[in-house]
Amino acid sequence: MTEELLRLSKRMSELGLCSRREADEWIARGWVRVDGKVVSELGSKVTPSQRVTVERQAAAEQSKRVTVLINKPVGYVSGQAEDGYTPAVALIKAENRWAEDRSPEQFHPTQLRSLVAAGRLDIDSVGLLVLTQDGRVAKQLIGHDTDIDKEYLVRVSYTKGGTLPDSELKKLNHGLWLDGKPLLPAKVRWQNEDQLSFTLREGKKRQIRRMCEAVGLKVLGLKRVRIGKVKLGDLPTGQWRYLSADEQF
Repeated sequence: MTEELLRLSKRMSELGLCSRREADEWIARGWVRVDGKVVSELGSKVTPSQRVTVERQAAAEQSKRVTVLINKPVGYVSGQAEDGYTPAVALIKAENRWAEDRSPEQFHPTQLRSLVAAGRLDIDSVGLLVLTQDGRVAKQLIGHDTDIDKEYLVRVSYTKGGTLPDSELKKLNHGLWLDGKPLLPAKVRWQNEDQLSFTLREGKKRQIRRMCEAVGLKVLGLKRVRIGKVKLGDLPTGQWRYLSADEQF
């Protein structure tokens, strides 16, 4: 049986070496070897049993890539600038760095190059947003097979009078559909009388707001407080810090 051929960049991404975009850069620079031979042609294909290795320069370049955590305020978009709204990356400047950041990393404007949001946070939501130059971090957080959960605190009011019935709370945990597909099970529980904690493994567009609407809840405020093992903690609104070397999502 012949082995299927895969694009080298796709295979490198599957192996967790880097993102596809990085792979193409490294291939073009002659930093990638297949079974010990340098492969520098973009679009080259390999079989899954072939051994893919990268030169030391690639690892060195990757270790210089930074990942930044920001407490995004309302009114900023998480990704590209759109419709006159400012992207969150505009807040990454020396004067907005959290005074209590433990990281020894020095801020330099070159770190803003190719710093992309790993996951969305709506313009009217606040809290933890990750911006990274590291393709491995992005893939870990937003790859289609990610198993990293995210936790949100959501202030709500029930629009149907009285309080939300337990049966509707159960539905939020499991049983709702969006866009014709069932949602993965979530963990939703009351934090206090007007605030729910949502823990999700997926992030469809405006998912929490739409889930709440489906059971008659109006969202008054939404804050992301955790991504995997990394917590927002005491990071003040509009300020940022580096992901430190000992932190893992």
